[in-house]
Amino acid sequence: MNDLVLVGLTFLGSTLALLFAGYLTLTVLKQNEGNEKMREIAAAVREGARAYLNRQYSVIAIFFVIVGLILFGMHLQGHLTIFVPFAFLSGGFFSGLSGFIGMSIATRASSRTAQAAIQSLNSGLRVAFNSGAVMGLVVVGLGLLDLSIWYLVLTWWYESNPLPHGLDKIGAITSTMLTFGMGASSMALFARVGGGIFTKGADVGADLVGKIEAGIPEDDPRNPAVIADNVGDNVGDVAGMGADLYESYVGSIVATMALAAAAGLGLRGITVPMVMATVGVIASIIGTYFVKSGEEANQHVLLKALRAGVWASSALVVVFSYILVKIILPAHMGIFWSIFSGLIAGVFIGYCTEYYTSHKYKPTQEIAQSSQTGPATVIIQGLASGMVSTLFPVLIVGAAILASFYFAGGFQNYNLGLYGIGIAAVGMLSTLGITLATDAYGPVADNAGGNAEMSHLDPKVRQRTDALDALGNTTAATGKGFAIGSAALTALALIVAYKEQLMILGKTNIDLALTNPKVLVGLFIGVMSPYLFAALTMGAVGRVAQKMVVEVRRQFKEIKGLMEGTAKADYASCVRIATAGAQQEMILPALTAILCPIVVGLVMGAEAVVGLLTGATASGFVLAVMMANSGGAWDNAKKYIEEGNFGGKGSLNHKAAVVGDTVGDPFKDTSGPSLNILIKLMSMVSIVFASFILANSIMK
Repeated sequence: MNDLVLVGLTFLGSTLALLFAGYLTLTVLKQNEGNEKMREIAAAVREGARAYLNRQYSVIAIFFVIVGLILFGMHLQGHLTIFVPFAFLSGGFFSGLSGFIGMSIATRASSRTAQAAIQSLNSGLRVAFNSGAVMGLVVVGLGLLDLSIWYLVLTWWYESNPLPHGLDKIGAITSTMLTFGMGASSMALFARVGGGIFTKGADVGADLVGKIEAGIPEDDPRNPAVIADNVGDNVGDVAGMGADLYESYVGSIVATMALAAAAGLGLRGITVPMVMATVGVIASIIGTYFVKSGEEANQHVLLKALRAGVWASSALVVVFSYILVKIILPAHMGIFWSIFSGLIAGVFIGYCTEYYTSHKYKPTQEIAQSSQTGPATVIIQGLASGMVSTLFPVLIVGAAILASFYFAGGFQNYNLGLYGIGIAAVGMLSTLGITLATDAYGPVADNAGGNAEMSHLDPKVRQRTDALDALGNTTAATGKGFAIGSAALTALALIVAYKEQLMILGKTNIDLALTNPKVLVGLFIGVMSPYLFAALTMGAVGRVAQKMVVEVRRQFKEIKGLMEGTAKADYASCVRIATAGAQQEMILPALTAILCPIVVGLVMGAEAVVGLLTGATASGFVLAVMMANSGGAWDNAKKYIEEGNFGGKGSLNHKAAVVGDTVGDPFKDTSGPSLNILIKLMSMVSIVFASFILANSIMK
């Protein structure tokens, strides 16, 4: 099959994903938005979310212009091709656009979900899930569009123009495409960190004063931080997550493409991960039609509904990918089993995440039970549960690495085995269109519950939205597990791509033994980096939350009649505090991630960077799993108590669980999910700046 025909299939996949996302958007917008009060609340959230993103993107734009100019300067010095700065900018643009579109539909879907939940649980599920599917399909659609355009442009250019020094045509194409992965990673980091600081600063502030001090329910309209909290769900858990998963998606594909040349698979090896993504689009679209539930508002029913869609999509990917490899690379059928290894690993990680975060299982129930002795034991039990939850994901990812390496023929051809690892990451993310939908629907359900509470709808509506929201915590944790697991596989492929880049640049005598002091010191710094990054982001949430607590207390004290419900809270001031705090606090963590590999490389040389990337990947993967699962378990332990267990809402046990949930908020929604971006961004930066580091390192 002609290579351009294969790329044409990628364009087809992109078009199909975007058209179906448009269809789902129209389906959601046709739904009834509810009464006047519901529309008013939704409009306030929508306005706050749009204002935040406009301000965030204006700050990020400055960063992209500066880095773009730096990359252009490196081109003038002969370190990079002219395409690199533009690839960087396009990656950032499409990543940000994915998040913006997802947030726009999510803020329009919350009141419609609440209104649909008046009719039935299944109606509410369909509206929320369809809005999440828009996000999933926009991410894969724009990702494939970006990939296809760059592949065709670069192929056309190098047909009639000189190749960069030391590169063949395939190497020239893939090295440039890695750069837009750096742009996507940079945007994702800012969006995830900034959005995470906003949402959790507002959430923590609302919980500490509203639930614990004032004793009012969650999402009570008397709480001044309630609108900021709902805005945060959209800018952090939707816009930030969309940019994050876009980066994971394109990162796994371009990393695998970069390994195709070394594996001797030629242009067809490059196109396999791109066409695999198209296969995933078709499977995800079909899978959305399998998501439907009965009217029993419990975790089992809803989880079964979502699983039906994911399982259907996964089964289709298995069938289609076999046919794909059979047609494109018939001499390497082991690559199909590498894809299968990644897909199965993703499913198993999802089950592990569900076990440690869903309140129908023992770990989360034990956290709820520990609330009988106060908040300290809730935190201790949650930390212990999160730490032990890292065991099986590490073993699963380790097994996937060995299996994909073996099936691809790695023990006979080392580079082919590395390609197998990369394609396993693509397999894990192949059903992103639907797995992201099961993740993104959670914030919509959460906002729908808030809308129902503030609009004083029938309690059965809040019961239904709470059921959707509780499941959303589990599926969100599962989605993070997918992203983290794929990050580990992709980061390994990127480390190899970095080593290959050094060899292309003439660095053939690379000593990567642990007895090399530079490698060992780089390893220590890499292991430490995720902890430093997590500390910076956790501290940022704490500082924004403190400002929020002060403001909420002030309003309760100074606004007469607020607690009685006869006066209206000043919601806008809390949104301003969260916005300003997030913009200020996101800069240092993001710059730390970007500058770390450059500084280490300039001071200690290229070998130290390999140690840095290896250490950061190992510790970042484990820390991310622990934080995501601890946070999800604390949140669902609180919900388990709210369902009437261990004293129910308003009890001392409930207040203890709220403290645990408050600690878990930045764990699962700020620091944890940002770590998978961190380990890939550091690798991307290292590859792009490899030539500059080799030329200017103090220790050659």
